[in-house]
Amino acid sequence: MKGLDWGKVLFKVMVVVANRVLLLSPEEYLEWEERSEVRHEFIDGEVFAMAGSSDDHAAIVSNACVVLIPFVRKCGCRLFPQDVKARPKGLSRYYYPDLMVTCDERDRADKYVKRHYKLIVEVLSDSTEAFDRGRKFEDYRRSESLEEYVLIAQDRISVDVFRLNAAGRWELEGYGEGDVVELVSVGARFAVEELYLDVELIADESMCETQD
Repeated sequence: MKGLDWGKVLFKVMVVVANRVLLLSPEEYLEWEERSEVRHEFIDGEVFAMAGSSDDHAAIVSNACVVLIPFVRKCGCRLFPQDVKARPKGLSRYYYPDLMVTCDERDRADKYVKRHYKLIVEVLSDSTEAFDRGRKFEDYRRSESLEEYVLIAQDRISVDVFRLNAAGRWELEGYGEGDVVELVSVGARFAVEELYLDVELIADESMCETQD
């Protein structure tokens, strides 16, 4: 957008982050976001700065990438962790999934935003869990391409996979310690513990204390 006063836009964004005032258009947001050193999500004109993640959060995302990349590539799909935006169909909203897989050639046209995602993974935290399970999932599933939505807990071995069935309904399958996770969308099967390598879990700490 030529001629845009970025000083004013920066001021607008700072006001929005502090007061959640509707100020930016999607075009302003997208152009400003490309220049920003901090990621922001965009919901109907409001922008929200993304907080830094914990080391456990980062480890789980990294582990998920390592586990899934061979399956994703075998399917001819692409995997994007954290820094590529997803836009739900029909909404003026842009999110940064922790991990997103797209297999649709139409998504190659835009380097920054994907609209036809097949699989989305979010790592939960106390501050985001309600939103990830509620409104964000509601937004994501507006896109007909989404087949599975995965929520991974940080503090315990717990993975929830929401899967779209043949009847067009979302079903929940939960996985815990000792389980083998199945992600039908990319043909993946793996031990749930692979997602938690190098992650300090509360249960692990208790076991160590007992052994001492």
